Amino acid sequence: MSQTEDKQGSSQFKGIPVVSTGSKVRKPQGHTAIKNGMKAGSKAASVPIGRKPDWLRARLPNSPEYQAVKRNVRENKLATVCEESMCPNIGECWSHGTATLMLMGDVCTRACRFCAVDTGNPRGWLDAEEPAHAAESVRLMGLQYVVLTSVDRDDLPDGGAQHYADCVRAVKRVNPQTRVEALTPDFRGRPQDVETVVDSGLDVFAQNVETVERLTHVVRDARAGYRQTLDVLAHAKRHRPDVLTKTSLMLGLGETEDEIRQALDDLKAVNVDIVTFGQYLRPTVNHLPVERYVPPADFDKYRQWGLSRGFLEVVSGPLVRSSYRADRVFDRNNVGLQDAG
Repeated sequence: MSQTEDKQGSSQFKGIPVVSTGSKVRKPQGHTAIKNGMKAGSKAASVPIGRKPDWLRARLPNSPEYQAVKRNVRENKLATVCEESMCPNIGECWSHGTATLMLMGDVCTRACRFCAVDTGNPRGWLDAEEPAHAAESVRLMGLQYVVLTSVDRDDLPDGGAQHYADCVRAVKRVNPQTRVEALTPDFRGRPQDVETVVDSGLDVFAQNVETVERLTHVVRDARAGYRQTLDVLAHAKRHRPDVLTKTSLMLGLGETEDEIRQALDDLKAVNVDIVTFGQYLRPTVNHLPVERYVPPADFDKYRQWGLSRGFLEVVSGPLVRSSYRADRVFDRNNVGLQDAG
């Protein structure tokens, strides 16, 4: 079985093109990007990924509800973040009528060291039909709750805020009973762009702080910022107090418990409603290594820390992601994680 590789990092395996992680790829729209966001040969690559603990195993999806959503996705050629990111929670979310859609393409203008999304410059490209397509996707999948997320689009004057708002409005117009959460970029902290999205009729506005303040410059792109995200969340809540605000932190990157406490205090100070904690998992060898696999008991402890501070809900567990069981946040029972065993 021969495998050949060209100068761009792509290869042929039995005549099938294969793109190596960290190599340059050309997108159908004509722009180039780095596959999985981080160039090959980074310092992180010298640290092996290693074996994951048993508690990070997810159940195989098999419910009738999951199979129905999967069938609709296949038959209608729909794209979801759930599948594209190979999320381990896809079965649980789809079984509860929840899914995440990616807006504004699959190339991000930033290069965060935890994220496997391709990095490049889309040069202003947007799909004008995307709002209609997103709305129809939600209808076809029969979703009760949809998370609309996106790449960062620093190449657009408003960071894509108006396009985001158009997508939310289209989804609500076609699916008036569906709750919509927007997990957005930070729009470089511009208040007017935050307002554009928050005024679109969404139910939850989310912007992820990702990690504790000390590690932000290591983990996130230089254009992002811990305080910048806090400011975005604060402005969203001031502008529309009726819209819930939400953020997420990955654990296992080297943070201390004192720093976790401080992050909770900082988030409460800007009136964030919902916080999620999950285990950081290294997507490729070119990304940051995992410093610690946080035991489930610690996630339970951090949830109690958050609840004691008065957050509406704190969803906390090894496999929790920003959008994990997002529809069940309103049950205020850690989205049923304890019941799931």
